Amino acid sequence: MITTNAIRRVGIVCAAYSALMLSTGLSLAQSPAMIPAPDRSASDGVGPFKKMVIRGATLIDGTGGPPRGPVDIIIEENRITDIVNAGTPGLPLKEKRNPTDAEHEIDATGMFVTPGFVDVHTHGGDPKKAPELEYPYKLWLAHGVTTVRGVALAWGPLGAAEKLRSEKNEITAPRIFNYQTLGSAWDKGRVTSPEIAREWVKWAAANNIDGIKFFNRGDETPEIIAAAIDEAKKNKLGTVAHLSQNLALEVNAESAAAMGLGTVTHFYGHFESLLKDHKIQNFPADYNYNNEYDRFAGVADIWNQIYEPDSPEWKAYLQKQKNLGIVFDPTFTIYAASRDLMRARNADWHDKYTIPSLWKFFQSTRDNHGSYFYDWTTHDEVQWRNFYQRYMQLVNDYKKMGGRVTTGSDSGFIYKLYGFGYIEELELLQEAGFSPLEVIQSATINGARTLMEPKGESPQFGIVRKGMLADLVVMPENPLANFKTLYGTGHERLNPATNEPETVGGVKWTIKDGIVFDAKKLLADVADMVAAKKAETKK
Repeated sequence: MITTNAIRRVGIVCAAYSALMLSTGLSLAQSPAMIPAPDRSASDGVGPFKKMVIRGATLIDGTGGPPRGPVDIIIEENRITDIVNAGTPGLPLKEKRNPTDAEHEIDATGMFVTPGFVDVHTHGGDPKKAPELEYPYKLWLAHGVTTVRGVALAWGPLGAAEKLRSEKNEITAPRIFNYQTLGSAWDKGRVTSPEIAREWVKWAAANNIDGIKFFNRGDETPEIIAAAIDEAKKNKLGTVAHLSQNLALEVNAESAAAMGLGTVTHFYGHFESLLKDHKIQNFPADYNYNNEYDRFAGVADIWNQIYEPDSPEWKAYLQKQKNLGIVFDPTFTIYAASRDLMRARNADWHDKYTIPSLWKFFQSTRDNHGSYFYDWTTHDEVQWRNFYQRYMQLVNDYKKMGGRVTTGSDSGFIYKLYGFGYIEELELLQEAGFSPLEVIQSATINGARTLMEPKGESPQFGIVRKGMLADLVVMPENPLANFKTLYGTGHERLNPATNEPETVGGVKWTIKDGIVFDAKKLLADVADMVAAKKAETKK
């Protein structure tokens, strides 16, 4: 139900919409009923400050270099202006250290600081799931995610408006990169030719859209995709593709890279490029792509139809992708329920933080995308475990030869919750063979470079360094020792003094653009939102 307060929120962004609507010919009434975030309240974050200091932290700077500390990080407004040694490890720190004129200080003694995390595959939800954008925003920030690439975050004009509001820090939200599907949001109908594709790309570049998300289906013929990618490069738009099985024979990850595609997201297209005895996956005769069970159970069946890991063909494929500079965004987390459904369904955070509409969306049904566990069997899970073993090796081998791998979650489907799913992706990258420092690099500067390179600009976030934007995560536990300590629900550990389990961890503060957010307070806000929705559903 759209409440009075929700209607007020829509009114908040009408001014931001108006210019977009004039250019697109669309009306606000045509937008899906997704509710914009409310204005940032005085209780949501403090700052930016004329001068702020984070004191005594151990720094993991995102470059891949080892931790160092203790350091003091000096921030003026929204920029890091200096990083200075604060003493000798293991010895007491000096009580008085320059600068002494900071408006705000954070005592991070014994804590760890990383760059803000970058999630390069996000969706904001929809009326069926979690229509209020405040919900995913706060869950992302509570887990240290300061930048998201929406693919799409929200319907065109709404995504563009929310991006602008986030840039101005008018809302409690990560920095937003607004990618849209080919042909979305304008008033000229479907993209049915290369010429129309080029026209849409030019329109998108003029309407606050940062890039294109391809799906390899519908009207997206190889000629249309190639034209759109070429025009995107000319207009400094990024490109990312979910290379669905519908067009995999004509556009797989290898041929898409040859067209100049920026990122392959998910696993689609990789193994289709490595098929051994056939050019097409050997689907069962009764397979139907539109049946969600067939679609997702069938994905894993390709694992033993490809060239073996470490074979000449395997290595040649990866080398060709590396030479073309394409980015792999594996999104291991979003399909992890396929290999262990019970674990995903019973995750610690669902009861307190999963909103009822989203929980309902997750349940097995033929109506909702990704709710495909109609009769999920041991065989299905074993196939997916075999698939993951090879897919993880592919991604790790690409990383080892110097290919870029990013971190994306695609949360909001298949029992994966915003923020929590992102932390699971860090764990899964480590399972794939990444060292913890390589995981942090994937989660920070790799994503930042991927988002900024199409614009022809160097990233201003993703590394903790003098001159960079103040996007930081402050945490009490060492993430390199255990990524589980980053979950909002914390990590259970036995206290040796009491011989009783205790919960430790969670992010302490997330800093975006110099604004300090209390991660625990953000989680409490979400818990209140979920409790209120549960109470509504009982009436």
